[in-house]
Amino acid sequence: MAEPIYRACEELAKLLVLATGTQITYVGEANIPERGGAVIAINHTSYVDFLPAGLIMRRRHRRLRYMLKAEMQRVKIVNFLIKKNGAIPVDRSSGADAYVHAVQALRDGELVAVYPEATISRSFELKDFKTGAARMAIEADVPIVPLIVWGAQRIWTKDHPRQLGRKKIPVTVAAGPPFRAADGIAATNQVLRDAMNALLHRVQESYPTEAGAWWVPRRLGGSAPTLEEAAQLDAAELVSRSQHHSRSGEG
Repeated sequence: MAEPIYRACEELAKLLVLATGTQITYVGEANIPERGGAVIAINHTSYVDFLPAGLIMRRRHRRLRYMLKAEMQRVKIVNFLIKKNGAIPVDRSSGADAYVHAVQALRDGELVAVYPEATISRSFELKDFKTGAARMAIEADVPIVPLIVWGAQRIWTKDHPRQLGRKKIPVTVAAGPPFRAADGIAATNQVLRDAMNALLHRVQESYPTEAGAWWVPRRLGGSAPTLEEAAQLDAAELVSRSQHHSRSGEG
């Protein structure tokens, strides 16, 4: 990994945190291995939750290799950063190459960030998990570290205006104890989901909540969509995106 570029991105991230007044609380950072490969499984509620995830790794003097949508390479500056920071582009129609690269990175002793939910959760609860994190951990024979980022959805997420000014929004990033793969992919995936769900609930309990707020799950008295309502919104988004691509193709 190109350390100078990654280090520069870390410094930029720190400046952004200072500029916005974001208050990041770090929990359980000792659970991040000091050395050796590990899958870092992160919940996904925001377009910026990668930033606090990277900063907690920095506190352990580790670097993350992010798995990112291949479409992001279309933006020149993003493509430059992807290449220089050792990120792993994922083509959702054919992710085999990305999977192979991620497993090799894990075997080489690196930390690979994976979003098991694949896409942002509009309900701010955990969606169903893909099996990539479990499969990679099993094949590379490395532990999985559950990681929860909470509060970042208030800064930038789907269906809501961005809050990128000096908003002083509190964000918590919490790492749970690493664990080894269970007996098989399905069992490992369930253990991971249970661990992340328990950690998410603990983080939410200690976070200042506003009754009725859009960024608070319905379960906690907020007005965010339920999992079922969020699934309907996701489905409608997929239909709309498909229709847009069809029209673009016709043109």
